[in-house]
Amino acid sequence: MSSPLSANFLQAIPVDQIRYNEQGLVPAIVQDYLDGTVLMMAWMNAESLQKTLETGQTWFWSRSRSQFWHKGETSGHLQHVRSIRYDCDSDALLIGVEQIGDIACHTGERSCFHQVDGMVNAPPADTLSQVFEVICDRRDNPTLESYTCKLLAGGDNKILKKIGEEAAEVVMACKDDDPDAIASEVADLLYHTLVAIAHHNVDLRSVYRKLQERR
Repeated sequence: MSSPLSANFLQAIPVDQIRYNEQGLVPAIVQDYLDGTVLMMAWMNAESLQKTLETGQTWFWSRSRSQFWHKGETSGHLQHVRSIRYDCDSDALLIGVEQIGDIACHTGERSCFHQVDGMVNAPPADTLSQVFEVICDRRDNPTLESYTCKLLAGGDNKILKKIGEEAAEVVMACKDDDPDAIASEVADLLYHTLVAIAHHNVDLRSVYRKLQERR
């Protein structure tokens, strides 16, 4: 199991001040701590919240079975808690987790909220991950007219040349102190960097983890 959360973290969550409903429950929204994707919603009572704080993994209360359930205990898809927040009325929780196996839903999908506008596989929450997902799809399913596919087909020589060009344009935009140009050039640099990451089969989430370590 995960190591118990730090004493400071425990003290930051006022278990006794959380406003539970008539059944003694509070809704807990669980999201991926790296990209913000909402994974699931379940119910906690004071004891399951305390178990979560003490173990560093999510525990919930099953209303249908009237018992505690430890997320991932049977499937292996455990949730390691990285943050817990409560809302302005103290009657809802937002829990940031590292989802083991990248599956939170009993259907086998990453998120229980996987149906969006008729799509079964919902995109990740943040823009960078969405763009990266499209780039990876272009890599795996190339088309002749796609600029991304042409970059990938050119390999490191073409991709890295573009990264160098875009980095220089970011420098020039900053020198000109032009906010709109800076935003545009940084977007271009990020896009071409994502292409390089996809070309080398690097998981964007591993980049996010490195950024988390630098906070």
